Amino acid sequence: MKQHKISDIFELLGPPRVAHGHPPSDWYTLEQQLGIELPRDYKRFVSRYAPIQVNGHLYFNHPATSRWNLGDWMEATVNEFRRGDFSQADCPGFDDGAAFGGPNGLIPLIDSDSGDYLFGAWESKKEAWRFLACNGDEQNFYEYRMPFAEWIYRYLAGENMLGPNSGVFSPGPIMLESMPMNPEERSETWYGPERNSS
Repeated sequence: MKQHKISDIFELLGPPRVAHGHPPSDWYTLEQQLGIELPRDYKRFVSRYAPIQVNGHLYFNHPATSRWNLGDWMEATVNEFRRGDFSQADCPGFDDGAAFGGPNGLIPLIDSDSGDYLFGAWESKKEAWRFLACNGDEQNFYEYRMPFAEWIYRYLAGENMLGPNSGVFSPGPIMLESMPMNPEERSETWYGPERNSS
């Protein structure tokens, strides 16, 4: 089976309408704070499109913007989850319960309008990222061992990528919506190219 690359995702979504670029210094500052380098395909996606909402569901923040700032959101999300009791959670790779924050814990990457989160976890023995999804109201985490580009491709294809029964395929072009940079600014909605329904 073909493993999808981030260029396949760019083709699926089309060109961005609002681009904040890829300032290496902003990624460097964030990664210094986390103590680990984030997945490269995730960073390429965020640099190209974020801050953005995809298909009316997934939210992506950006490390270089003051509003929807990725570093601020990560810190707030980690603190929120640390206040919860996940000692009995089923969290693959964490025998003593889920741990949050880098470099050895779960790093939040994406959230959704229905309370779902996607976390990244670095597996040093295999030198690879794995991804774990959960709903903030539940205890269990669901693991996905694949590159981020493959994860989002499968998500957009309607597969269960945020836990059981989470997949929803939205036929037609993928909807993209910008996230306003200030309270007075309005979001902009556009669509990617036509795609097959299979």
